[in-house]
Amino acid sequence: MIALDRFFARAEQAELVQSSGVVLRVVGLAVVASGPAVPVGDTCVIQLSKGERRIALVTGFREGEIILQPIGHLDGIRPGDQVIARHRALDIPVGPGLIGRVIDGVGNPLDGKGPIIGAARRPIAGDPPPALARTPITRVLETGLKAIDTLFTIGHGQRMGIFAGSGVGKSTLLGEMAKHARADVNVIALVGERGREVGEFVEKVLGAEGLARSVVVVATSDRPSVERLSAAYAATAIAESFRDAGLDVLLMMDSITRLCQAQREIGLAAGEPPVTRGYPPSAFAILPRLLERAGTGPQVPAAGKAGTITALYTVLIDGDDENDPVGDTVRAILDGHLFLSRRMAGQAVYPAIDPTHSVSRLLIDLAKTEEYRLALHARELWSEYERVRDLVEVGAYRAGADPRLDRAITAYPKLIDFMRQDIGVVVRREDSLAALMGIVAGAS
Repeated sequence: MIALDRFFARAEQAELVQSSGVVLRVVGLAVVASGPAVPVGDTCVIQLSKGERRIALVTGFREGEIILQPIGHLDGIRPGDQVIARHRALDIPVGPGLIGRVIDGVGNPLDGKGPIIGAARRPIAGDPPPALARTPITRVLETGLKAIDTLFTIGHGQRMGIFAGSGVGKSTLLGEMAKHARADVNVIALVGERGREVGEFVEKVLGAEGLARSVVVVATSDRPSVERLSAAYAATAIAESFRDAGLDVLLMMDSITRLCQAQREIGLAAGEPPVTRGYPPSAFAILPRLLERAGTGPQVPAAGKAGTITALYTVLIDGDDENDPVGDTVRAILDGHLFLSRRMAGQAVYPAIDPTHSVSRLLIDLAKTEEYRLALHARELWSEYERVRDLVEVGAYRAGADPRLDRAITAYPKLIDFMRQDIGVVVRREDSLAALMGIVAGAS
């Protein structure tokens, strides 16, 4: 009798009457159907006349009709095709079996290594941890990158943005973080990337060393908007599953801008008005709910500590405009940001982190007093030089006119050398602080 319990339980949960409707029309990228009456966020199956089945996400309803976004192309869908309710949201596999694998936005393997063994299922949608249940961020996350570990110290559970234009080294920076940051597991979401760049990132930038402790979730630019959106949510859900096990997770998402572009396509197809540079309201409304899911969580009794999700979200700045609406929204939510400078990249300074436009809001809490003052002093010297850069370069500044500027001019070339770090080189945080201390002391 005990062996049959699971079958009885499944029979009790079975749907006796199938909820369904039919396809009425296709409008742009959306499928409009007569039913079934299911909530936004649920999924349906579109039964094509040729016997194919397409999963579609319910994104809205209007005047007795539901609006669906298929996960896949629209080819082959015609009026009268049956739409059947699944009565569940999108879910993906989670668990240790994902480590070292590359999957798509709905959990299917892309790496040719066969099915994912022993994986449980978890909905991609979720709620952020309760505000008062989050443990404080007290532990420094060492990245092996001198500029970050000294000037913009990051803690386990912190959320940072990487603001960059195209071609300034953000993918390389993410790869270096994935290989060298001291986290238990990496979860990397590549949303809307070019197919060629995905292969290069996995094989060359991330490499076998980085992939061995990473999960990569991919939705290339040719995939439907729903799949690109679900890749971001799926990566977050996978990171949450590792955090719930008490692990320190490094979540990297490239990029939030393409995530918002995917939501723009979905929102406009559902009838939302464009309000800010063509983005509908939902493109900005989804950001707090998604980004707040990262961070620290409650204590995990089995692990004896709280798990963390340290998150790095890239933002593609349109025309290097710092006031890009997506960038502004993300900057207000996160715990700091790193701004990658095109001018510094042009001078072959990698990582091209601009100290005058970057900030870590937890630096004062994570660094010791002397470390915090050292970072401030170094940034002050950099800022002083930037203020008179044009005068110095044309020879209009006379040495001795201002002792503060003299110190900045002396320190600037050494600070440039300090910021520059070759690929694959890892520097301990203690050594980075000692090197920066020598530069600042030499300028005093």
